[in-house]
Amino acid sequence: MRAAAFSSPGGPEVLHLMTLPDPAPAAGQVLVRVHAAGVQPYDCAVRAGWLPAGVPPTLPRIPGNEFAGVVEDVGPGVDGAAKGAEVLGFGQLGAYAELLAVAADQVVAKPPMMPWAVAGGFSAGAQTAHIALAELAPAPGETLLIHGAAGAVGTVAVRLALSAGATVIATARPDNHAYLRELGAIPVAYGEGLAARVRAAAPGGVDAALDGAGGAALDVSLDLVADRRRILTLVDHDRADTLGIRVTPPLRSAARLAELVGRYSDGTLRIHVRRSYPLAEAADAHREVETGHGRGKVVISVVG
Repeated sequence: MRAAAFSSPGGPEVLHLMTLPDPAPAAGQVLVRVHAAGVQPYDCAVRAGWLPAGVPPTLPRIPGNEFAGVVEDVGPGVDGAAKGAEVLGFGQLGAYAELLAVAADQVVAKPPMMPWAVAGGFSAGAQTAHIALAELAPAPGETLLIHGAAGAVGTVAVRLALSAGATVIATARPDNHAYLRELGAIPVAYGEGLAARVRAAAPGGVDAALDGAGGAALDVSLDLVADRRRILTLVDHDRADTLGIRVTPPLRSAARLAELVGRYSDGTLRIHVRRSYPLAEAADAHREVETGHGRGKVVISVVG
């Protein structure tokens, strides 16, 4: 199979198109012919040398932990996943490849009307936002501050918080403000004076904050939210324990993903794909994600 992989950690330039042995599904696994895979900061950290817990340190290593494709084969003991089924799902590594063996309980059916690019980049952002919102529990009438609101996780978080009845103050670059207004959020710009701008937009105060930017944005959240257990960071994990704030627990599941796919199917949840790269240009996809800017999701198209 073809895969975008690296033989030694480093910058985006270490990702190369390689020909690697086809995987075979073990007991409880399905073999998926990948059509599209999402790209996220998690993948960039893997490429730079970080190794998720429980993953063997073998090389070459294939990044990618969200995907969509067609079931090509099933391993022993798998029920409910048939060859030829269109699915989307999640794992830890390996999605930047033509074939991926993954646990059968980590895939769900792809709706026929969901484009492959959307499906490939759906699982991580949608589940991360859903888990984070469950931790912060914004209630009707409360105000939630979301940093990095125009990104993949932020966009879903905005929609979920609004559907829960909360008011959303969304930080982003000015060229993303119209997009955030269309979602229903109140946009404010990053930079010096951010705390004052948020206070002006939320005269009743801020009840909770979801930090997708880190650094100075997180510092503003600490200043504005009285209860630090109602601040969750997606990026500054090293500061979380010291500050007494939350991070997202590892609670991804097929049941959670199926619920979110259902929201997509009924029109209450949408994912914006800003760019799709071919597999051979995975390094460029990482470069774009590592800019830290941009609206919606970057994906890799494996088929086509």
